Amino acid sequence: MHKLNVNSEIGRLKTVLLHEPGEELNNLTPKYLGDLLFDDIPWLPLAKKEHQAFAEAFRQAGVKVVYLVDLVTESLFDDEKKKEFIKTFLVDAEVHSETLSDLVTKYLMSLPTKEMVLKTMAGIKKSELPNYVPRNLADMIGNYPFVTNPMPNLYFTRDPFAIINNGVCLNKMYSVTRQRETIYGQFIFKYHPIYGGSPLFYNRTNHFNIEGGDIMVLSKETLIVGVSERTHPSAIERLAKNLFYQEETKYQQVLAFCIPKYRTFMHLDTIFTQVDVDKFTIHKECYNTLVIYKLERDSKRPGKILTTKVDEPLEVVLEKYTGQKVTLIPCGGNDTVSADREQWSDGSNTIALAPGEVIAYERNDITNQVLTQYGIKVHTIPSSELSRGRGGPRCMCMPLERED
Repeated sequence: MHKLNVNSEIGRLKTVLLHEPGEELNNLTPKYLGDLLFDDIPWLPLAKKEHQAFAEAFRQAGVKVVYLVDLVTESLFDDEKKKEFIKTFLVDAEVHSETLSDLVTKYLMSLPTKEMVLKTMAGIKKSELPNYVPRNLADMIGNYPFVTNPMPNLYFTRDPFAIINNGVCLNKMYSVTRQRETIYGQFIFKYHPIYGGSPLFYNRTNHFNIEGGDIMVLSKETLIVGVSERTHPSAIERLAKNLFYQEETKYQQVLAFCIPKYRTFMHLDTIFTQVDVDKFTIHKECYNTLVIYKLERDSKRPGKILTTKVDEPLEVVLEKYTGQKVTLIPCGGNDTVSADREQWSDGSNTIALAPGEVIAYERNDITNQVLTQYGIKVHTIPSSELSRGRGGPRCMCMPLERED
């Protein structure tokens, strides 16, 4: 049995998946910020309060909030599944030593299931692993503190997988440091009492990388995927073919939006999101450089896809596939400096609770004012610490169920 249903970006939200930041943020240090994809170290107590305010904004709107750690815990309901999870985790964490692998396995198996899951997220320090002793040259001469690295990006639950229709795009993450995050989705959508057995439209074992921040569900027939720093064109082709030729979906086209491959614009949703049936936010700097391709079934070659370049403005493309006269709302208004500053702090990265109703960071006051002027109801949340991870409200949540 599964209850996944996402056929738009703006249908009234029913259930959303979050991960409240935990000890993985306390395991960030200046030495390893670059490797772990952070520019700064959020202060955990305030980050947690801000995230709790985020969750409360959903609840106030009547949205059911579920947490990643709880779904994983509920999926590992016997020792066999727990051992399978640990084995998968150790392979992805690159714990190759049989002796060390056995040591970590015994340690994790000794913990209650939820505590074990949280520990895999937080990172395992050498100092907290019982009976750990250096056994090779690297361990003896190095001072790296972790046996398995922390996963501080986990509170951005948008990226490891994406819900499309009633199935899952289980992603292959771009960065090695984030690839382990998809393990949690693997076990949820395989074993969870509610979400287990869901159709897979892409698998984390595929070669080419794709991330959820680049995937936008425009309708039951049209999917938008960003070609970004973190999503490869070949992954989009594979996903498109799976959607076109699986019985579970009615997809007719996938639109590939090519955006600049910079960290500033790491995903499509950092420059572009839907906020109403006929309104979208856009970072104006990317408007003129956006290139669009259309992928569809190839009528002359069964099982293949046909790709063509779309030589039309963004508004025209969106109007064709929404059936609406479209308005593009500029992030930061019309001032270039404000637009750049608020794009950096995710002014374009809103999450829709319903058509014309969104959650946004309070720090992007110019963008929020512009959204309000266009008739969008904006619920703001505090973000001084959460924003340090370079992601906004859409990045921090994964809708599991929306009304059509």
